[in-house]
Amino acid sequence: MTTSLTGGKPDASPRTRPAARGGMDPRTRKRLGVIALNTAGVLVFLFATFPVYWMVSTAFKTNDQIFTTDFIPIPTEITFEHLDRVLTEGVAGNSIWVYMRNSAIVALGTVLIGAVFALLAATAIARFRFRGRTSFLITLLIVQMIPAEALLIPLFLNVRRLGLYDQLLGLIVINVGLTLPFGIWMLRTFVAAVPKSLEEAAWIDGASRFTTFRKVLFPLVAPGLVATSIFSFITAWNELIFALILMSDSSGYTMPVALQFFFGQRGTDWGAIMAGSTMMTIPVVVFFLLVQRRMVSGLVAGAVKG
Repeated sequence: MTTSLTGGKPDASPRTRPAARGGMDPRTRKRLGVIALNTAGVLVFLFATFPVYWMVSTAFKTNDQIFTTDFIPIPTEITFEHLDRVLTEGVAGNSIWVYMRNSAIVALGTVLIGAVFALLAATAIARFRFRGRTSFLITLLIVQMIPAEALLIPLFLNVRRLGLYDQLLGLIVINVGLTLPFGIWMLRTFVAAVPKSLEEAAWIDGASRFTTFRKVLFPLVAPGLVATSIFSFITAWNELIFALILMSDSSGYTMPVALQFFFGQRGTDWGAIMAGSTMMTIPVVVFFLLVQRRMVSGLVAGAVKG
């Protein structure tokens, strides 16, 4: 506290002015806000990951630990009985790897085909003006609102008419149709955010439209393509209804359908279900780890000449 030379009154500058009675220091308020946000983030993280942890831990618990009424967060006795039974005995007369293979074929096929069509459609919508463009975008939103179960009967009839019944290609076509509207809508935003001047500069340098698309536009929209690919992969990997209805041969079932065989009239084999679910989760994590680097590297790759 200092004395002013003009008025002789104490100088109450912001640094020396005491906090109001009953108030709180701004630094303390900011620190408490940061602590509250971090605490909320930790709680959300625990809430989201606890089911996954419980699934994995249950896969290695004994039956006594699974069916006990006591809360056992960590297995007191680890067993590989459930995992061994799923791997060796199989499901419905087939090895578990048959269902994993079918799920991988459907999921990867959905990602590859859907990414090509979504990127081309999104580029056309974002870069060209044509009649019906707005109506097409509105139609994409309306299609997203329709539940897949409502389309089950007409899609089943169309699949049989096309000769794709009881074939994995039929599942791929269905999943592409279910995920394509979301992919087009998301990629359209990424394509529209790329400055057109970058493409024009490439044209001035003598690049063709295809070269410009491949070396300029594609690297910049790669993060959006990765995001839509992850969504398509998870959707196709977890799809149950169409995989159950459109496949009559058990050798063509996917993993979600195979897990249903552990639910019986006389009881539910929760250990095998959790072991199979844990195996089913691993490919999704691996796929994300493989493509997540592209999500970061593609942000600026197309903006650097050469």
